[in-house]
Amino acid sequence: MEDRLIQLYGDELFECWRSRRTVAPLLEREPHITLEDAYRIQSRYVERRVEAGETIVGKKIGVTSKPVQDFLGVFQPDFGQLTSDMVYAEGEDIDLDALIQPKAEAELAFVLKHDLVGPGITATDVIRATDYVAPCFEIVDSRITDWKIRIQDTVADNASCGVFVFGKSKGDPRKLDLTLAGMVLDKNGELYSTGAGAAVQGSPVNAVVWLANTLGELGLPFRAGEVILSGSQSSLVPVKDGDELVCTVGGLGQCRVRFSGRAAV
Repeated sequence: MEDRLIQLYGDELFECWRSRRTVAPLLEREPHITLEDAYRIQSRYVERRVEAGETIVGKKIGVTSKPVQDFLGVFQPDFGQLTSDMVYAEGEDIDLDALIQPKAEAELAFVLKHDLVGPGITATDVIRATDYVAPCFEIVDSRITDWKIRIQDTVADNASCGVFVFGKSKGDPRKLDLTLAGMVLDKNGELYSTGAGAAVQGSPVNAVVWLANTLGELGLPFRAGEVILSGSQSSLVPVKDGDELVCTVGGLGQCRVRFSGRAAV
């Protein structure tokens, strides 16, 4: 794809994020768009956010679990970049007025104490480099109308990044079985879904390994202090004003999030 089109679509997605509106799928308008094109568009979109004053604080892995793949019709992982304006602290209401068509997913966040530079990263490397893990909610959002996305659309749209919030519980990954640890998600006091780390590429650690090596091949290392969202262990949860979600990870603890306002779409 020509550079001018990469810039055009990256700028378009940035303006959609800023004005909280959606556009038709890129794949409908550019049937021959490749994944490489989509990641270049993502890079331009994120570049615009950084130029506007944000900083990169980490990465996210998307489309890792079967429920999310089935919902989106996307059947391979992707990644996006996390920025400073996406971060909420537990206890803060998530402002739906700042989002468009949000959906929540529960997962594990990894916070690094050492750099990870792929390729060649193993699960042992990831565990050694991790300062702690925490239960987390990612609130995904899409600038593509009605979530009518395929892999090229969501990649270009920064892996449908919205915002995210950490739980206050912190765990040592060397002392937790992240593969078998169960996750229970409650919505407004009622059980919504259950899952386990194995739902994410066999283990959340495997997802981080995949991303470290994928980024390493692109010359993009993980840096100490960065946050890595390892991928949803739950189905996608539609949210509205007043909803409260709680995810509980066995042996680790909880993350609680409440929503206020209403989304644009």
